[in-house]
Amino acid sequence: MTTMQHTISPIDGSVYVSRPLATQADIETSLKQASDARPHWAQTALKERQAICSKAIDWLEQHKPVISDEICWQMGRPVRYAQGEVNGLAERARYMIEVSENALAPLTLPEKTGFTRYITREPVGVVFVIAPWNYPYLTAINSIVPALLAGNCVILKHSAQTPLCAERLVEAFQAAGLPDGVFQYLHLSHQDTQSIIQSNRINHIAFTGSVQGGAQVEQAAAGHFIGVGLELGGKDPAYIREDADLDQAVETTIDGAFFNSGQSCCGIERIYVHHSQYDEFVRKAVALVKSYQLGRSDEPDTTLGPLVRTSAADFVRSQIQDAVAQGAIAHIDEALFPASQTGTPYLAPQLLTQVDHSMRVMNEESFGPVVGVMKVNSDEEAIALMNDSQFGLTASIFTRDIPTGIALGEQLDTGTFFINRCDYLDPALAWTGVKHSGRGCTLSELGFDALTRPKSFHIKHA
Repeated sequence: MTTMQHTISPIDGSVYVSRPLATQADIETSLKQASDARPHWAQTALKERQAICSKAIDWLEQHKPVISDEICWQMGRPVRYAQGEVNGLAERARYMIEVSENALAPLTLPEKTGFTRYITREPVGVVFVIAPWNYPYLTAINSIVPALLAGNCVILKHSAQTPLCAERLVEAFQAAGLPDGVFQYLHLSHQDTQSIIQSNRINHIAFTGSVQGGAQVEQAAAGHFIGVGLELGGKDPAYIREDADLDQAVETTIDGAFFNSGQSCCGIERIYVHHSQYDEFVRKAVALVKSYQLGRSDEPDTTLGPLVRTSAADFVRSQIQDAVAQGAIAHIDEALFPASQTGTPYLAPQLLTQVDHSMRVMNEESFGPVVGVMKVNSDEEAIALMNDSQFGLTASIFTRDIPTGIALGEQLDTGTFFINRCDYLDPALAWTGVKHSGRGCTLSELGFDALTRPKSFHIKHA
């Protein structure tokens, strides 16, 4: 039986970090400590919880250089961009701290003679956060901070690709003075992850990952009557209308498609362009893609790092090869990117035209540096194609006509709709998906709802 967890760096294939997997005794101790810490933490004043969360974020910001280097080596993000993860974490966390008083305030009801009535928001108990590697701090903080602010205890299981992120997060909160047992991490096998879900000592699960992983979490939780929040995959579309600012649309969508080597659940994977803008869009987009620098993530000039592992790169390669075999045109010569090598996680970016929805690259989540571009003749055709997906996380329209853009957005099956931007999470807005992109909500004041339960007080005066 495997007792160790090894993180292979996509930069050079070396073992970057090794950690022992939690034993059954470790798991039992963690669950007991969380259960024991619940009552006191739930009764701790919100002001104190806010102060501890703020200090933890301060600690993470102070350690930004070390954290960014670890992100670079664990999952392959270029080091020039890695510090942005901590910046984004701080933005989200501080917003959630700011709105927590209102989000957690009792709901008061209209006065009724002889009665006092109100609804409080009680913590659910112990929250199990299962976090992914692609944005290892941003995705985790979406659930950790509001869960702690609401008075819950948290157990974090991070991806085996990014174990140091779990350790840094817990270290930050310990340095901030969080009581023992309130926030812990465990390095776990899939089997032990399942057993914790089924332990009857978890009250809510916050999972971010693949559709397959989300289905496994739902199956494990079935019959335990606990909350399950799922942030899953995406195949997010963008539509460039005939009145769009083309330069802005090219710059924004190409960045949305290729940032983080395309390894983003809300990255742009399909682009639909009005026929009047199509040729010029493709010309400018191809030129921009060619300007990327593919290389080792620890080199400062690199703008496109390796994918997280060779198998992920091979999956994208197979999508591209299948599309070309079906008639798609590949516009990027791989020879322009000498670091791209078969059998490695280093993969040249690719832009495909003459694609259609029968091709895997236009209906399967790619999670890599490839995007398909299709010509459309009308808004109606674009909306139909954008909705033709099993996913629905975000969708973007580029237009100068904001009222028409909003009207079109109302027809889209998506959790977040953008006009003239993409691939961004505003902490004031609910982060949610439809269809196979998951269910539940994080961020915004609504993000506290799944982490609390309503408790009604109905008092009759003598």
